[in-house]
Parts: sequence; structure tokens; C-alpha cells
Amino acid sequence: MKSKSNSTSASRRYRKSHAIALEARGLIQASAARFGANVKVVEMPPGPPVLAPLVAEIYGMNYAGQQQVAEHVANVFNDTADVVDIDTTLEAAQTRWTIVVDRDRANSLGLNQARIINDIHTALRGSTLSYLHNDNRSELTPIVISLASSEKSDLLALQQLRIRGNNGQLIPLAHVTRVVEEPRQQTIYHKDLQPVVYVMGDVAGGSDSPLYGLIDIAAALDAPLPDGSALQTYYMDQPDNPYQWSMKWDGEWQVTFETFRDMGIAFSVGLIMIYLLVVAQFRSYSIPLIIMAPIPLTIIGIMPGHALLGQQFTAPSMIGMIALAGIIVRNSILLVDFIQQQIKAGHSIQQATIDAAAVRSLPIALTAVAAMMGGFFILDDPIFGGLAVSLIFGLLVSTVLTLVVIPVVYYHNHYKPFEK
Repeated sequence: MKSKSNSTSASRRYRKSHAIALEARGLIQASAARFGANVKVVEMPPGPPVLAPLVAEIYGMNYAGQQQVAEHVANVFNDTADVVDIDTTLEAAQTRWTIVVDRDRANSLGLNQARIINDIHTALRGSTLSYLHNDNRSELTPIVISLASSEKSDLLALQQLRIRGNNGQLIPLAHVTRVVEEPRQQTIYHKDLQPVVYVMGDVAGGSDSPLYGLIDIAAALDAPLPDGSALQTYYMDQPDNPYQWSMKWDGEWQVTFETFRDMGIAFSVGLIMIYLLVVAQFRSYSIPLIIMAPIPLTIIGIMPGHALLGQQFTAPSMIGMIALAGIIVRNSILLVDFIQQQIKAGHSIQQATIDAAAVRSLPIALTAVAAMMGGFFILDDPIFGGLAVSLIFGLLVSTVLTLVVIPVVYYHNHYKPFEK
């Protein structure tokens, strides 16, 4: 039996899931707002799962004041353009009714506290009296006695419940108990052993990136709080003073920061290793710098490429940028090695640099085109599209500039005009 789906076949869709979610969010939230409901449209994140794309952690030892600060931050979220799906971990005030047994009166009427509690438990949660045997079923059917579902939430009906005393007299529950009304305790979240309130949101619209929403919200939060105190904002480290109102940004910002920080460290280590390998090959400390000079040139192609295709610079984009370093260094080594071979063969440095750019341009261009063609297959991928943009545009621009920069820099560094 084939299962049917309400979704249109992928070959017939003209919009991606993100565009559908943007339209659905407006329709659903407009309907929910009429009933005072908060409905969120949650999309599958492209990276590690987070509580929400925008997460503000509010810290402070006074929980009541902490709630006020969280409400103020939530209002700033609401007033910021393109910030949607705003929510907090604050719970609405709820009332709790506690039934307290009057022991003296209960004892005078021949009732004990355990009997009263047992009858209340039976009325609200039910009690199994016996089991019904059925020849057509292998399992026994329990016979449960309890109040009707409509009466369980009716406090007046519960108080009219009658309890049989030791002398057989039926006594209303209201005669031996009293109802105490009190606010229900709210859930208090903790992080690193400190009480915290989360304010969450998402960004949808023109920017479509949580980072731009974070920047706008952070600028609005620079102003003092309604009580005149200052709110300390932390982006990378946890707040160090628990007695001061403070806010720590989390969510996709934290994941992005840690990802690019670790990749930046890995990129730096990779550059050092490349430098040491080239030093060992050419027995020079200056030539490796010339060979590695085109690496920054990849940015000239990567950043405009992302802007041209409307692609965000993500972690896969950074991975592509790191991978390009090895490819560009390989092209530079081919040029420098050919120049040195030509000089050893008796050619002048000027002729050697010209021949290197002319002879090595074809194999360098072919390898670059081959790598670029591989990137076209993942260009429209929602996760690895940034990797493809980095490879395609980074290789295109850096390859062209490498054929110009390396010969020019090498010639300028080694040319001696007064040497015969």
C-alpha cells in the first residue's frame, strides 16, 4: 500500500522550504494573535541544534527583578525589525488551591486525615474497585470509580463530596477542610549553577540572518534599564558578577563564534605548516612568503561571490577558504620552481618570470577549472552552497591574480639592476 503525501513533488516546486516557512509564519501568527496565542514556525537548522537562532540569557540573583529585565529584553526583541517567533521561559501566573484538613473537627466527627485524603484521591484520580471478566478478551477490564471529568476542575463540586464517618454519617468535605489559595511556584532554569531566564527569537525578512538582528538588539540594549541600572552584555564569556544584571548572547551566535574561532586557529596552524614545508623545500625564508602571498587574494573572489549569489558566509564557506590555501600554494610553487629552473639554465630573471607565467598558465588554469566544475554540483545545496561559492569564485580570481602577482613579486624581490 502506497502512502500519500500532501506535499507537491520536488520537481514541480518553484519555492524552497525556507520561502514557504516565511509565508506560513505570517498566516499562522496572524490567526493565533486573535486568540492571544504564540505560535512559532521552526525550521531545521543548517548546523548544530540550538534553543533558538537568537537567545539572550538573563542573569541576576533577584529572580523577581530578573523577570522584569527579561520582559524588558523581550520588548526590545518585539520592537526590532525582522525579529519574529519571540518567546521567553517565563511562565504565566497560576493559582494553586491546597485542601487543608481541620484535624480537630475531623476527629470530633469520627474521621481521620488518612481517610479524607484517600477519598479525595479517589475522587480526583480514581480508584480501581474490581475487574470485569470478559470471555472475548484476554485482559481484564478495570472498574474505576471517580468524579466526572467536568467536576474534577470544579472546586465547589469537590467540597460537596461526602465522606462516611465511623458512625455511618455522611459528612460534606467542606465541613472538615478549608481551601487555601496561593500562587503556584514557577520553574526556575539554571545554567552553571546560576538562575537564568531565556529570551528567544528568530530573524526573517530582508536580512534573514540572526547576526543582524543581534546587532540591532544589542544597540537598543545599550540604554539603561527602566529602573535606571545598566545591563552588562557578554558575547563570548559567561558573566563574572552574579549580583549584577547581565545578559549573555547564545544560540547561533555562540555556535558561529566557536566555529569560526576554531577554524581560524586551524587556518593559522595550516599556514604555519605550509610555510615550514616551503622553507624546507626552497631553503629560504623569503621565498615562502612570496609563494603564500596569493592566499589573501582568495578573499577578493570569495566575498563578492557570496554577495553576487546572495549566499551567506557560513562555516562551509570558511572550509572552502582553508582548502583554497593549499591549491593556491601549489600554483605558486609551480611558478617559482619554473623560474628557478630557467635561471639555472642561464636565462635572465626577467625572461624567466615571463616564461613561467606563459608556460605554466595552461596547467594552472586547467586544474583550477577542474576544481571549479566540481563545485557547481553543490552550488544550490542549502548547507554546502557556501563551500561551492568559495571554491568557484576564490579559484577564479586567485588563479588569475596568481599568474600576475607571483612573477611580479619574485622579480621585484630578486632583481638587482646593478648586477651584470
